[in-house]
Amino acid sequence: MKKMIFISTATALLLSAATIHFNEAPSNFKRVMPESGDNIVISYYDAIKDAKKCVVNISTKKKVKLPNMHNMPFFNDPFFKQFFGPMFRNQIPRSRIQRSLGSGVIISSDGYIVTNNHVVKNADEITVTLPGDSKEYKAKVIGKDALTDLAVIKIDKTGLPAIKIADSSKIKPGDVVFAIGNPFGIGETVTQGIVSATNRSNVGINTYENFIQTDAAINPGNSGGALVDSRGALIGINSAIITRSGGNNGIGFAIPSNMMKDVVKKLIEKGKIERGYLGVIIEDLKGDLKDVYKHDYGALIVDVTKDGAAAKAGLKRGDLIISVDGKRVEDANELKTIIGSYPPGKEVKITYERNKHTYTTTVKLKERPESAASESVETLKGLEVQTLDENLRKMYNIPSDIKGVFVTDVKPDSAAEKAGVKPGDVIVQVEDMEITSVEDLKKAFKRYKGPKRLFIKRQGIPLILVIK
Repeated sequence: MKKMIFISTATALLLSAATIHFNEAPSNFKRVMPESGDNIVISYYDAIKDAKKCVVNISTKKKVKLPNMHNMPFFNDPFFKQFFGPMFRNQIPRSRIQRSLGSGVIISSDGYIVTNNHVVKNADEITVTLPGDSKEYKAKVIGKDALTDLAVIKIDKTGLPAIKIADSSKIKPGDVVFAIGNPFGIGETVTQGIVSATNRSNVGINTYENFIQTDAAINPGNSGGALVDSRGALIGINSAIITRSGGNNGIGFAIPSNMMKDVVKKLIEKGKIERGYLGVIIEDLKGDLKDVYKHDYGALIVDVTKDGAAAKAGLKRGDLIISVDGKRVEDANELKTIIGSYPPGKEVKITYERNKHTYTTTVKLKERPESAASESVETLKGLEVQTLDENLRKMYNIPSDIKGVFVTDVKPDSAAEKAGVKPGDVIVQVEDMEITSVEDLKKAFKRYKGPKRLFIKRQGIPLILVIK
């Protein structure tokens, strides 16, 4: 995690391999103040007792390969052998089992559970424990979506209570909410707070963001658990916190239930999410830029991918997109969300401003490439990097004076791993070439053949690695 039912029994749901029917909570509710009196205890026990039965504990196991220490010179040192013996090197483990805990929410009576992608990502084994039941159930992954940090898993059991799901578009700041999960692995826990804000974006946690912000305590292990309203109806999936200490600071984020339902349906139907793609780099209209355009809202195009959908439709750098199929676009995040909700191949009408005139064009969306999130350096297999931006700097506390590319992933047994590169490193230079973008890094690996020095910053500390 980042350092970014209503009280009646849930109705059994019908589910096939191609669809899912959610247990919807009534949307015609009213807000009331709690009663008070001489012999009244204000409690939400009856409201959330059924919701608690729908939140499960998820534990995962992942086999992690350890660095090869057997070729280090000190293993052959007589002084070392005198103290540890000649067989010591054979006792050093070559791998270890990495365990982690999280939470999940039962969404169908026959075993479908929604959780966070980061809870089950790369797991070799997933185990689910139900409330009040010590039996462990093996789970299989139905589908994962890293861009919204959602995943669907399934256990082989029927007759489960399915949580009632509320319309998250109707929640308001000040509504009382409860976070249900398994923080720190101590067991089922409920914390209470309010909705602090809605429609939070640009937090830098996921690619597609529309978070519910809450001050209900969300701690490690709560990921994938339920955020419910005072009826016990699900309004969000707990996902992340903003913290400097690693603990709860009263700023937690949940993925809205409406977004969750859309993603879950697609994952169950196809096992993956296919998203439309414009092929543009965009940013918000802010600061002095507002003086240049007639409109004071929209998503500003700062670059266009060659031969992409936008380029073929005639869109250019500097165009301000103000609506898609008649839907007003407030900012860059909203455009990204709207386009991502459409399937590849769909034609959409985009209205934009250019040189203070308004135009409309039809764009046939392409499929979002996986490299849109992070670009792969093909000449160094296993290394995935992304040009440093403000979101990455904020998420990982990287000073503004450090320029380079951020390592998002390193594949096991790859050249990058053997060189000692780790996720979170910032590559600032290759040989005598300074690196400020992914393109710079690609050029550097083409320019310098054979072994080359890699200058990196790791948590602010400069290091030199050699790529062979």
